[in-house]
Amino acid sequence: MTDDLPATRPGRWRSGAQSRQRVLDAARTLFAARGYSGTTVRAVAANAGVDPAMVYYFFGTKQGLFSAALEMSPQVAPALHAVFAGSLDSMGVRIIRTLLEAMDASDHVPLAILTRTAPHHDESEVLLREFIDRELTDRLMAMLDAPDAAMRVGTVNAFILGVAVARYVVRMEPVASASVDELVARIGPTLQQCLTGPTA
Repeated sequence: MTDDLPATRPGRWRSGAQSRQRVLDAARTLFAARGYSGTTVRAVAANAGVDPAMVYYFFGTKQGLFSAALEMSPQVAPALHAVFAGSLDSMGVRIIRTLLEAMDASDHVPLAILTRTAPHHDESEVLLREFIDRELTDRLMAMLDAPDAAMRVGTVNAFILGVAVARYVVRMEPVASASVDELVARIGPTLQQCLTGPTA
C-alpha cells in the first residue's frame, strides 16, 4: 500500500478516538522533525502503535493526515488551488484575499493556529515553515522567472506572516478591524510589486 492510497476497515474502529489522537500526535511530531516528504504513513502508524490501514481509515490520505495535524479547514485546499489557478499578474491580490477570507471564516486555518503557538513551541514553528514552504514558497518559486525569485517570495511570506500576526494574534488596530476589501486594496499591490515589480 502506498502513502496516497486510502484504505477502509470495519466499523469497529469508529470508536477509536484514543487511537486517532495517538496518530495525530505522532504525525505532528514526525512532520515537524522530518517534513512532509520525509514522513511516511507507515512511520506515523509505527510511532502511534497502530496498523497503517487505521491511519488511512481515519484520514484517507497522507495529505489528509497532514491537514488534520494542522487542524486545517476543509476550505483551505480549494482556496489555495484557486490562488494558483490564475495568472501571475494578479497573484498578489489573490494571495491576500484568500488569506484574509479563510482566516476570518475560521480559526481552524494553519496560519491562525500556528502563528499563535510557533513563538513558544518549536514543533509549531517547524510545521508553520513546512506549511508555508509547501503551499506557497515552492509554488510561487515555480512561477517566477527571475534571478532574485527567492528574495521576492521570501518578502511575500514576510508580509503574509506580518498581516496574520497583526490581525489575528496581536489584534493591532486598525488592521484588526479593517474590512477584507480595504486590506486587499492596500496590501495586494504591495505583494504584487514584491513578485513582479522591478528590482530596486
